[in-house]
Amino acid sequence: MDTELWQLSAAELARAVAAGDVSALDVVNAHLARVAVVNPRVNAITNLLADSAREAARETDRRRAAGERLGPLAGVPFTVKENIHVAGSATTFGVPRFRGLVPSADAPPVRRLRAAGAIPLGRTNLPDMTIAGMHTTSTLYGATRNPWDPARTPGGTSGGDGVAVATGMAPLGLGNDSGGSLRVPAAFNGVTALKPSYGRFPQDHRLGPQDPTLSSQLFPVDGPLARTVADLRAVYEALSGVDPQDPRAVPVPLDGPRPAGPIRVGVVMDPGGHGVDPAVRAGVETAAATLEDAGYEVHEVEVPRLDDAVDGYLGLIFTEFSLAWPQLKELLTEDSRRHVEHTLRERPALGLDGYLQLTAARQGVQRDWARHFEQYPLLLGPVSTEPIPFPDAMHGSVEDNARTMGAVRLCRASTFVGAPSVALPVGVVDGLPQGVQIIGGMYREDLCLQAAAAVEQRLGTFTPVDPTAPPPAD
Repeated sequence: MDTELWQLSAAELARAVAAGDVSALDVVNAHLARVAVVNPRVNAITNLLADSAREAARETDRRRAAGERLGPLAGVPFTVKENIHVAGSATTFGVPRFRGLVPSADAPPVRRLRAAGAIPLGRTNLPDMTIAGMHTTSTLYGATRNPWDPARTPGGTSGGDGVAVATGMAPLGLGNDSGGSLRVPAAFNGVTALKPSYGRFPQDHRLGPQDPTLSSQLFPVDGPLARTVADLRAVYEALSGVDPQDPRAVPVPLDGPRPAGPIRVGVVMDPGGHGVDPAVRAGVETAAATLEDAGYEVHEVEVPRLDDAVDGYLGLIFTEFSLAWPQLKELLTEDSRRHVEHTLRERPALGLDGYLQLTAARQGVQRDWARHFEQYPLLLGPVSTEPIPFPDAMHGSVEDNARTMGAVRLCRASTFVGAPSVALPVGVVDGLPQGVQIIGGMYREDLCLQAAAAVEQRLGTFTPVDPTAPPPAD
């Protein structure tokens, strides 16, 4: 092959392994070599699973040679965020307290990717306990750097996976999103991500026998990052379906009925009217024009009850955080605590009456979004209304924190209602990637993926990027 193996997509690698054009062991070794070159620059992968990855690759090659049927992702390496269980590898959440937390079994999405033939290659960095802000830096591993500009944040909280995928260290990453944590790293690193509907993929984030509280049951969803939309679709098919380990997972078909006539897309440039950077607006305009060229019917709209959705999201999460905060803050450094404490000052805990009112209000917001999706099956908008920030400008003060987190308000609102979304890049401006998201109605990931593929087909892809290459001459 003229192209380096680490430059290929997951689908291309799987086809090559299945055809015998390359061995799974060659694929794994190529990515391990890429990690050795790139990871010292970006600090995205925290722990390599080299021995077990090579062992799994040899087994894949043995099965292919024996004529056995291989899974659709056979031989494809993937990374896993350090808050998702991988059997035999510590789930540290980035903090010293859990350095020795080594699960005996895989979390459901890891198990399903293995069943599809994919191979865990390494664990990835995240903010402490996934609650220490939108910049990926942890007590155990330090800061992950954006491969496009090391002075900028790679986003979070799945920033390690976003960087690993963007730089060719793995074609797939497995992270999670509870308000933008897949979509922000995708946008800030120039890759794609799928935030599934609530209940689409089974998952299990328990640290012990106790189940999480309500907002942690409703909002966080595991999902993939990749360099192409086709790869997202392949992982979507592998991860969907019921599982007794997660009673929330539902048996919904992968594809729903196609809307009659041209699919109508509602475009929101400035969600809630709180302000949007001109470059971000230009990226959304580019995506809208591209969808129109692809045959979609595009209309500018307002997001239904956006502020109510964001208020409900914050009210539920931070009321629950306030109850656990005396224990949680002991796990964090002072810098990590600052982000949560800023938000707790902005959003003080609600009493029981207020909390229960929000659980009821959520259904009303969901109903209004469902009615909106009847008229406009897709919603196109920014991932963040601000350009990629510098880490020091994100959470230094209450005002900085509010501005940074307010920029991802469309992510928070769509999380509150449980809707699916695909984030994808639409260009590179001044050396930094531009990203947008396409949101759909509940369990209409298929429509989001189809629209994202139409954009990608016309605009192309922008990674892998090489952080080891010298900057272009002026």
